[in-house]
Amino acid sequence: MRSFFGSILLILVLAALGATIYYHWSTNSHLEFELRNPDEPEKTTQVINMEKPSRRARRQKPLLPLPPLRKKFRLPPRGYRKPRNCKGATFHTMKPVIGYTLGDQSGIGPEVISAALASGELPEGAEYRLIGKRVQVRLGRPNAESAKHAFDHLEQAAHALREGTVDAVVTAPVCKETLHEAGFRWPGQTEFFAERLDTGNYAMCLTGKRLTVGLATIHTSLQSVPSLLNTEELVRIGTLLKNFCLRKGILRPRIALAALNPHAGEHGAFGDEDGTIIAPAVERLGAIHPDAEFDGPSVPDCVYRDAVEGNYDAVLAPYHDQGLIPLKLVDFHTAVNVTLGLPRPRLSPDHGTAFNLAGAGKANPSSTIHAFQLAVRMAQTR
Repeated sequence: MRSFFGSILLILVLAALGATIYYHWSTNSHLEFELRNPDEPEKTTQVINMEKPSRRARRQKPLLPLPPLRKKFRLPPRGYRKPRNCKGATFHTMKPVIGYTLGDQSGIGPEVISAALASGELPEGAEYRLIGKRVQVRLGRPNAESAKHAFDHLEQAAHALREGTVDAVVTAPVCKETLHEAGFRWPGQTEFFAERLDTGNYAMCLTGKRLTVGLATIHTSLQSVPSLLNTEELVRIGTLLKNFCLRKGILRPRIALAALNPHAGEHGAFGDEDGTIIAPAVERLGAIHPDAEFDGPSVPDCVYRDAVEGNYDAVLAPYHDQGLIPLKLVDFHTAVNVTLGLPRPRLSPDHGTAFNLAGAGKANPSSTIHAFQLAVRMAQTR
């Protein structure tokens, strides 16, 4: 009976203690109390703090652990350069592969290629891959053996472009005379690569630091030029030239179509090709390409100077020498030959084999360096 009442008393004490603790917690007061053990009176203190958190503290959300740091975006390789405001171009960050040939190895081709690769001026974010092989030939004089190897290496380069094992090709100079004797049936490398890559819409362009020139006719006699010019052809090549300027990063290209005749024909006094062929082409190009400005027919003895001074971004010349003479006057060491319209770029330095300099260590590699630089840039923007 005594143990029963003792149990009841203990329950009541514990209930009273719990009520006291709840009261102090709900009123945000500080509670301290002692528990005494009758059998061990020396153990007299055990303090419990039941302070209730403030309302502001209850509103604060617990701090969450910081998320792990995200992996940083991998920057493009050194040498990578995005075209300025390049409208319509797709930019690729993968490392481009630039193939190159040695041209006619009796000339300066191997020398300027080696000097360019060792110059330290080529973009580091690209791979440079030899197409063909180095052969031992007699230097300084054109010969059938070096022409045969040059032809074979051009075939390998065209195959690499077609299959996509390279992103662009830089071809060293060749000798057209011995190349034709070796069975090369095209007027030049431009026409060869266009056929091998199944490209009907192509053109030749020469571009340097100060002047860019597109050609309406290429390797043909001066006598045949007037009969080869027509409005449709000028519109086609003008479009290719505009697209090339966009690819170089020019936002709104300004392109002049140079006249064929002196003083742009003087309203028919020196020929009517400028008024009947070139002027309609300028009008049509302006209508179908609002993202560019076309001007002409421009007086040929002034328009190239205007372009060099920055008034035009490119000039479309009616024939080969009209465009290349001013180009080589102002950009001989930086000019690059580009075949427009190909699915993958083909470029070359804008000079010949220079057999008289072969092996002398005097050949200037500047044009070849610029060809490699432009090849990388074009390979990265498609």
